[in-house]
Amino acid sequence: MLLYVIHLLYFFYVMTIYNFDHVQLCAAGIMLIKTRLGDVQKFVRITEPNLKEFLVAAFAKFGVPALTEDVKVFDTSGTELDDDVFEDVVKDPSTGVLTIKLDTESVSMVSPEQSEPSSLNSSDSQDTIILSESPSSKRQRLDTEAKHLVETILTKKPGGESIINEYNRNKSLTDETRRKMVNILAADITEKNGTSPPRQVKEMYARGIVSLFPHLSDPFSRTGSEHYYDGESGSGYLAWRIKTIQRSAAKERRSSYGTSSAGASHEDGPGGPAARREPQFVPEIVLSEDECKEAVALMKHSADEDTIKKKMKLTFDFRRNMVLDPQQSSNILSVFPRFKDVKGLVEQDFVLMFGEDASGKFLEKWTTAFKKKIIQQCRKLPSTRELEDLLLAADTPEDGTEVDDDIGWDSDLASILLLLHLIPPSAQGRKRPGKVSASQAEKHLLVFKKSGTSIQEHLDSITTSTQPYLLAIGRSRKSAHQFFIILDKSAIACRSASSIGAFDELFKAHYVFATTYHPMLYNMFTFIQTTVYNIDVGKVKESPRVAEVRARLLH
Repeated sequence: MLLYVIHLLYFFYVMTIYNFDHVQLCAAGIMLIKTRLGDVQKFVRITEPNLKEFLVAAFAKFGVPALTEDVKVFDTSGTELDDDVFEDVVKDPSTGVLTIKLDTESVSMVSPEQSEPSSLNSSDSQDTIILSESPSSKRQRLDTEAKHLVETILTKKPGGESIINEYNRNKSLTDETRRKMVNILAADITEKNGTSPPRQVKEMYARGIVSLFPHLSDPFSRTGSEHYYDGESGSGYLAWRIKTIQRSAAKERRSSYGTSSAGASHEDGPGGPAARREPQFVPEIVLSEDECKEAVALMKHSADEDTIKKKMKLTFDFRRNMVLDPQQSSNILSVFPRFKDVKGLVEQDFVLMFGEDASGKFLEKWTTAFKKKIIQQCRKLPSTRELEDLLLAADTPEDGTEVDDDIGWDSDLASILLLLHLIPPSAQGRKRPGKVSASQAEKHLLVFKKSGTSIQEHLDSITTSTQPYLLAIGRSRKSAHQFFIILDKSAIACRSASSIGAFDELFKAHYVFATTYHPMLYNMFTFIQTTVYNIDVGKVKESPRVAEVRARLLH
């Protein structure tokens, strides 16, 4: 102890005589470094000459929260000190004052008394630095607080630990486990905040879910947690569960009256097939109305497909205005009948709207990025005969064993139909939406007819005008080789002879003819629109299930 005091006295003697800015006390294992942070300068004591210990000691000395990111240290010449050279620099007595600087985009430094200069000579100065929280720092803090909140609730509630354990094992939650988690958290919300909790509370719980379970975050949404709670629309799993609790509480309060309220109608947000949008295509020649009518008349009687495609391109704007006009849209196939027999016109219009890159996304991504994962997710669903048949058809044996033609559709189309099981069909437009089975919804997506069937007879049998669907022709479902898009009792021949190519054209036909998705297929098509084609991401209204499945498949 005496030796330690002697060395300290020697340090102050040397500093006074030689006016060193930076002095080492190696024998005592201590280093005192003059340090500046903002407008305040102090001595910082360290025992190990490394950058990390220096920063920890410096922030403690200045009485501010320790930061590990966006922090830099400079010597008197303005040269930044990295960890690998820090020891060599601080051992040099001529180093002088080290300055700690914080990234101004992350942290702002404000002196509490900017009008009066701080004392630079006293090592026990009482001056402090106040850090104003940046948006990124605030977001990190809120994420941490929300994560701790949700983790604490699940740890304490019965069944919560099993939810955390399942996620740690699989980096995902089954539908049943997700429902259990939502029920636990919604119960905690209403227990602490009543049956009408503030928006901020619900947002915090949703934030906590994706902070604790990052693989449940939706990468396509603004915060990643909107499928658990979206404050803008008041939707999401937490919101729905809380509404159920509200209804139950209200029912108990008026048990003798038995009144009920009508369900809310579905409203599509901006975006989607019928939205008015700026196309990618900018015509070099703008036709007048008379020139458009002349081109339309020429196409009806031309036998040259190249001429037809060229004229269709020139009349693109005229046609877009027509399909977006409710008074004229029903006449589109009578004004432009060549859609029916000249293959590739649907594809051409879609490319003019969105460009080649967007047009090719489905065929590029489906089999490589989505198909296998969808099959894996569907194996976790409750088993049904229809589901098992689709799984058998979709998951082609690796040994090359042929699957019986009677099993169903070919592998690619079966995987698309599995999406209807993974994202349950919606029953929109009813006052009290009920469950719709995937096989019911499939009838509005795809119809099979054996080879030799009269296409016209099928068209004549249609009693109501519906959204477009695929008509597959072949010896069996699995061997279908000819496809038509059926729209307004007309058959549009698909360019592709493959099922996956025909489905790609069916999706694009919705946009080319500005036709909304069939209500039962809305969830499935919306998933494909945003997640695969990346169209109107963040604009179109999505169900929480769509966002949840996307999070599962993309993580």
